[in-house]
This record gives sequence, structure tokens and C-alpha cells, in this order.
Amino acid sequence: MREKAHLTQAKIAELLGTRQSAINRYEHGQAAAPFSILRGYVDYFDVSLDYIFGRTDEPRGKLYEYKPNLSNDPEMKKFIEMCFDPGSPMNEKLKQAILDMVGEAKR
Repeated sequence: MREKAHLTQAKIAELLGTRQSAINRYEHGQAAAPFSILRGYVDYFDVSLDYIFGRTDEPRGKLYEYKPNLSNDPEMKKFIEMCFDPGSPMNEKLKQAILDMVGEAKR
């Protein structure tokens, strides 16, 4: 995963709060990664621990299936309002299109 994401051992070590030499040992099977490092990989790459451990080919992390309900979110509506020029003749149609898309995303 690290290599596919074009991350060096040093960069992933920095992101996970460890040293490059530790990442190298984990990757070469010279040491077992502690849970905190495994959790860091899970969170960073949004995959499951089963995927990390090779128990499944499906990487599905907790965010893969997450579909927030944004259609009734007042903050989202406020944000959409800010995105358009009130003087534009297409303003209302564009806003409605975005709101419709956000509503579709929740289904």
C-alpha cells in the first residue's frame, strides 16, 4: 500500500510517528508492528485490519460505505449558497442541481 501510494518508508514513518528503520523492519518481517502502527495504516489507507493481515482481498475500511446525510444539513446548504454569485441568472438552477446531487448521494 505504501509503495502504491508513492510514499517512502521515511514519509510513512513520519506520518505514523515512528522511525524509518522501524518501518523497514516491519516490512521485511524482522519485527512485528505494534497495534498503534497497524491502526495508523488502517486509518491512513482506510482499509480493514483483515486486509492488512491478508485475510481478505477487500480493503473496505469504515469510510468505504459511509454516506453522510447532507441533504438536510444546514451547514451544507449554507456552504452551497456561498459558492454561487447571487447576481448570476443561473444561480438558482445551479444551487438546486447541487442540492439534488447531495440528496442523491445519501441514498
